[in-house]
Amino acid sequence: MPAIVLVNPQIPPNTGNIARTCAATATPLHLVAPIGFDLSDRALKRAGLDYWPHVDLTLHPDWETFHHQQRLSGGRTIGFSTSGRCSYTDLTYHPNDWLLFGSETEGLPKAVLAACDETAYIPMNRTVVRSLNLSVSAAIGLFEALRQLGTLN
Repeated sequence: MPAIVLVNPQIPPNTGNIARTCAATATPLHLVAPIGFDLSDRALKRAGLDYWPHVDLTLHPDWETFHHQQRLSGGRTIGFSTSGRCSYTDLTYHPNDWLLFGSETEGLPKAVLAACDETAYIPMNRTVVRSLNLSVSAAIGLFEALRQLGTLN
């Protein structure tokens, strides 16, 4: 099962919405600090509703700690970014992939993107919109991976 990784998330409702998506798909969710809010935030809990007990949540104190643990676990890191190498639909996803998403305001840091095994973008009309909402992007990437892996019910 692929995992969703949020590096430095800033907006509680986005993380809550992603947690709900992870609960609905039995997808592990990893949060990499710094996190721009308290995990007890009301907006975060409201967005995740009563699904939080069903989220396989792991907190990491920083990128280096996460990256070390990820390398020990295996699997590819796929960084989603407007500057990605290929469209997210051009990738062939594997069950142990880690789908990385950056903060809402800055995306993934350059050092994180450089450490990724692959980078992907979501095609869109950039003359009108510079990027999609974080929770929408995470859902798009995750559901394409699950579709390819044949794990959608």
